Amino acid sequence: MTSPEKVWLIDTNVVLRYLLGDHPELSPQAEIFMTAISEGTRKAEIREVVLVECIYVMEKFYRIPRGEIVEKLSAILNFPGIVPSGKSEMLEALLHFRESTLDIVDCLLAAHASDSRPIMSFDKDFQRLKRQRSS
Repeated sequence: MTSPEKVWLIDTNVVLRYLLGDHPELSPQAEIFMTAISEGTRKAEIREVVLVECIYVMEKFYRIPRGEIVEKLSAILNFPGIVPSGKSEMLEALLHFRESTLDIVDCLLAAHASDSRPIMSFDKDFQRLKRQRSS
């Protein structure tokens, strides 16, 4: 019996070091790891909480524009080695995030919502997002 293929869970700090290239020791390690993911020779998963934290850090601390954040993170989510767990919802949420002023958590909830899984919130942003999706 063969053992199942290893799927790595990628932490926020690896994604940030890879994208920002700002650490003399950790960024090259992140580059090697993420290159293997981009080539599909290694499998990995990015959880939504990591996506949220990456956006928060890049937007608030590094002042990276939304469009650039979305471009960079979408590219990573489309690497051949990224397994599909929640990937389509995260990509949809990134599009909402880029095209609106909504925060990423609201965009993720909206991406997961459906007629059978409605959102309960007091946040009026969801009404605005619902109108955008309908048009």
